[in-house]
Amino acid sequence: MRKIVIGMILVSTFLFGFSMEYNKETACLVRNFKVHKGPQWVAKIELTNEKEVFFSSPKSMFEFYFVPGKWFDVGVKSEKDFKEILVTDFNTLKPIKAKSAFFVYGSNVTSPAGDDLVPFDSYKDAQNFAKKHNGKRVFSFKEVSDPLIRLLNGRI
Repeated sequence: MRKIVIGMILVSTFLFGFSMEYNKETACLVRNFKVHKGPQWVAKIELTNEKEVFFSSPKSMFEFYFVPGKWFDVGVKSEKDFKEILVTDFNTLKPIKAKSAFFVYGSNVTSPAGDDLVPFDSYKDAQNFAKKHNGKRVFSFKEVSDPLIRLLNGRI
């Protein structure tokens, strides 16, 4: 029976995408904002210890990603503790894998956290958004750096 339930969960995740379930009380770990107020910005990191950490924006998620020890109570020691990293595609509002997403930097669209990186599932969608909203550059996950996040926060 357990194998059937696990199989159904895996099939539904494959068919319908990734799950990013939260409620009105779910708060961003970094900024303590209620994430439901900006559903197009929500990000989540699932940890190997089964905890789920939510963020009010990709910028907040990257802040945690680059310096997880700042929030030592979460129990993250290294990147090996990250099971899955999800962001919300800005166009479709569907959860997507952050490591395969594209992020628009420098647009005139801001998140609840201020200047941010706008996530998209496809490079083409990111480029189109950048053209429409004065975006300066499109980054892959690997191209996003801690100094870029500090710049977005006005800390450089």
